[in-house]
Amino acid sequence: MSLPLVLPADDTGLPLHRRLYLGLREAILDGRLAEGAALPSSRTLAAQLGVARNTVLAAYDQLAAEGFTEGFQGSATRVATRQRPVGTPPSARPAPPPALGRRAQAWNAAPPMLMARDPSRPLAPGVPDLAAFPHAEWRRVLGRLWRRPPVDLMCGVDPLGHPPLRRAIAEHVGRTRAVRCVADQIMVVGGSQQALDLVARVLLEPGETVLVEDPGYGGVAGVLRAAGALAEAVPVDADGFDPVLAEALCPEARLAFVTPSHQFPSGATMPLSRRLALVGWAARRDGWIVEDDYDSDFRHSGSPTASLQGLDRHGRTLYLGTFSKSMFPGLRLGWLVVPPPLLPAFVAARRTADMAPAGLTQAAMAAFMEEGHFGAHLRRMRALYGRRRRELLAAAERILGPGLPVTAGEAGLHAILWLPEGSDEQGAAEAARAQGLAPAPLGFHRVTKGPPGLILGYGNLAGWSLDEALKRLKTTISPLI
Repeated sequence: MSLPLVLPADDTGLPLHRRLYLGLREAILDGRLAEGAALPSSRTLAAQLGVARNTVLAAYDQLAAEGFTEGFQGSATRVATRQRPVGTPPSARPAPPPALGRRAQAWNAAPPMLMARDPSRPLAPGVPDLAAFPHAEWRRVLGRLWRRPPVDLMCGVDPLGHPPLRRAIAEHVGRTRAVRCVADQIMVVGGSQQALDLVARVLLEPGETVLVEDPGYGGVAGVLRAAGALAEAVPVDADGFDPVLAEALCPEARLAFVTPSHQFPSGATMPLSRRLALVGWAARRDGWIVEDDYDSDFRHSGSPTASLQGLDRHGRTLYLGTFSKSMFPGLRLGWLVVPPPLLPAFVAARRTADMAPAGLTQAAMAAFMEEGHFGAHLRRMRALYGRRRRELLAAAERILGPGLPVTAGEAGLHAILWLPEGSDEQGAAEAARAQGLAPAPLGFHRVTKGPPGLILGYGNLAGWSLDEALKRLKTTISPLI
């Protein structure tokens, strides 16, 4: 008897009996071995395949244990009659695609989320200098925790997060950003994207309109789509988000997503008059402000701008931050400062999601901050990124010339290369990627159409020099603009 059998390739690293089991299983699932079909005896199949009998017996035992075959004393092993083929036989008409709900259809039609955090390529936005990270100090903190891991953290943590980390965050943002909060208002999250998702699930109703910056952080669009909400684009200018214009565009809105200290991606800083106007709008409308303070730890001139949250005496601002820029993106830790009246709702929403990030990771971050490593790291990186920003602007003027101006805000890790009107920024970004670079198209972060450009990250240069990266970029995109 010859079996319709195809074994997985021998380069899979799987033992032979496992490959034989998988080959037989696939033949049963897709109908090549029909219900009731008899399998050869173990001796016969072993001789046909040139393998040991024990190899075949191990495969047969696994099939029987999972219900694919059945056998009785003195009779052949057969494909179980109760086992219906799960796959589609090659000769059968393929089944129609499953019907999808409106939300699933909307997600299928959505543009893919931009993934530009490539540490192997220079100019990728959002990537800090990973080579300059204090690996030794972080390794010692992790090693100490793993040698004697706290048993309570191995079982789980409070939905708000590890208390020592919440205290360390509250102290840090209070001292450096003038945030008015206590540790009990801090919710530790798996990065700022999760914080935005929690805000949307707690505060938004389907069909509600939300004020967003244009251009602004592109990750907000997916959050609003998931909540069934609509975005009202508010054009930013040299002073960032304009609350007067926003209210004129959408008088009924009750939620605004803003980056006041370092507008993303333009780099603008919202002046005090606009901050106070926005706080007044939220109080008057019984609305909420989400302040995303994603990279203000790295201010390159003057004193760090105080948070908008610290100006809000009405308690209408949710303040979020992340360790992705100050530590590394893969850490997946951030925080959300929640106004006290909203805490029960946020805790309940958190319990239905992921409960909390890994407790031992939170404990390591808390120790890293408490022992002074985090503060020392920020001081070193602030000096490094400030110097690199100056070098980027000088190199861009020298290499790219006046036809390709580059601007950069006074904080953060990115700049914008402005392309001539009508340029294909998406094509330019793809061409640059093919040449080993990773700038991001500015249009991904727009709600409406605007001047084309590329976002250049200068945090992580991946071993390249700025001159080398900019020369390669100019050569690559010149034919496309």
